[in-house]
Amino acid sequence: MPEGEPPIAAIRAAIPAASRFLYRRPALTFVVMGASFFAFGVTSVDLFVLIMGNVQLFIDYGWMVIDDGALRQLLELVTLAVLSGFFYVTFSVCDRTLLRRLTESPLAGLRG
Repeated sequence: MPEGEPPIAAIRAAIPAASRFLYRRPALTFVVMGASFFAFGVTSVDLFVLIMGNVQLFIDYGWMVIDDGALRQLLELVTLAVLSGFFYVTFSVCDRTLLRRLTESPLAGLRG
């Protein structure tokens, strides 16, 4: 990444490159899509309920719950939520790539 370029620009450039890579490898795309779907499911199960319970703990008992590890747990849950979002985006990219590949006309590349 060039100096001074925001990280989001690098991510935006990487997604089309990954999509082109996956487009040429449909079997790998299917495997990555399945793995990311599974990982999204594992990381998002009851995530909202756990985060709300942790926030409620802070509301009920105040800042003294930090000593009991509630702040660390909240940070872990938020990190898990971000990771879950990453897995969802990965699944969506694979899904879109496979759908584009399956619905394209096989002769589209042969036209003038």
